[in-house]
Amino acid sequence: MKPSSTSTSSPRFPAGRFAALASVALLLTAACNEPDRPKVTRAEAGPVAPAAQRDGDPQRGRQLVVNGSYMSCGLPYRAWQRAAGGGDPGPQPRGREPRNAGLPYALSVNSNADGVDVVAANCLLCHAAPFDGELVIGLGNEALDFSGDSRGLVNAVGAYVSGAAESAAWRQWADRVAAIAPYSITDTIGVNPATNITLALIAHHDPQTLAWSNQPLIEPPPKTPLPVSVPPWWRVGKKHAMFYNAMGRGDHARYMMMKSLLCANSVDAAESADAEFVHVRAFLASLQPPRYPWPIDADLAQRGKTVFEQSCAGCHGTYGADGSYPNLVVDLATIGTDPAYARSSYDAERFMDWFNRSWYGERASARPAPGYIAPPLDGVWATAPFLHNGSVPTIAALLDSRTRPRYWTRDFEAPEFDAEALGWKHRSLPRGKQATADPLERKRIYDTTLHGYSNAGHLFGDALSAEQRQALLEYLKTL
Repeated sequence: MKPSSTSTSSPRFPAGRFAALASVALLLTAACNEPDRPKVTRAEAGPVAPAAQRDGDPQRGRQLVVNGSYMSCGLPYRAWQRAAGGGDPGPQPRGREPRNAGLPYALSVNSNADGVDVVAANCLLCHAAPFDGELVIGLGNEALDFSGDSRGLVNAVGAYVSGAAESAAWRQWADRVAAIAPYSITDTIGVNPATNITLALIAHHDPQTLAWSNQPLIEPPPKTPLPVSVPPWWRVGKKHAMFYNAMGRGDHARYMMMKSLLCANSVDAAESADAEFVHVRAFLASLQPPRYPWPIDADLAQRGKTVFEQSCAGCHGTYGADGSYPNLVVDLATIGTDPAYARSSYDAERFMDWFNRSWYGERASARPAPGYIAPPLDGVWATAPFLHNGSVPTIAALLDSRTRPRYWTRDFEAPEFDAEALGWKHRSLPRGKQATADPLERKRIYDTTLHGYSNAGHLFGDALSAEQRQALLEYLKTL
């Protein structure tokens, strides 16, 4: 299928067919030192030092990811089949186990400690997406809808549960969802509440024993999640710290397996998940970005490379055989992008302290910086929308702030790729969410006037000429 920014022949990206399950499933995939595990030590802006990472088997890690065999709780599978099963499961990644073949790629079946088969989301819910008709593992899914309350679906499945073992499995899941669902509801489709969900999970676990409490043990996060765009997995191999504010330092696998907080009730359970996520981290670090699938003007791209090395490489690094990446956190005053996410870690010291004093802090440390790390740009052309909050729909708009829409919407069921501007084809709107009383229409509007949703900052492209920006766009297709 040929790209076009103006015609109806542009490539289409079909969204997942199981959006009704998404807000429940994300609860499974929320991402989220020294032996004395100190209180929060705030980092400074600037380069992030590397930390040793444990070795793992990338192939084993891939199998774990596509089959979700690290989850020990979920909805009873037989009840889920009666309530929500059936239908076309859609595309399947290579290596799916037979019992998962009839499920959407983001869901997997496993057995809990009582031998009950449970269905739960795997990491691909947020970290895989269709691209030009193919499922790309590691590409953030920017079309998920978390604007609904997941407790309704959980209760609907509960009506089909039978027997003591299934009832116990459902009750464990229902209790966890009831405790943290209020902190997972977004007001806009496409933005991701993973950070808020992780903090809500932390609030319900004892930091020493990891035992679950239905009542929060520390004050939970605000019920309005800050918007987050899902970064691609293929950046993992280059990054010295996880998350947009470089908070996740030390052992990356220890952060990646924090999804086990939903099911784990003990350090032993967490250690079992940790042993598996060493392999998951190795798989993520081995991933390479997809290649731009349409023609590239080589001469124009070469001119764009010169522009990039003069204007962008200081923060985002260089590419090719001799490329390097500086792992640089840019302070808020310099970057100028929405500060709410970076500042939120400073306003939530209780969560950073919980992490650093818990079992998780034995190998990793939560040290947020007052800014945002400039990401590596491998495969950046495929990763719209842009900035940490997903407020800018195309790279062209990122490079020219005067063209960024204040209010905009796009197609989430079959979003179209703009091969000229490199991002989502979208429609600018004259007014924001307050202009409509239709809840379905409201949640499809990205409103940059809301708290945490600003599209300001990253003004570095404004100083370039139109010709330089066009050449730069062509070069970015080659990364």
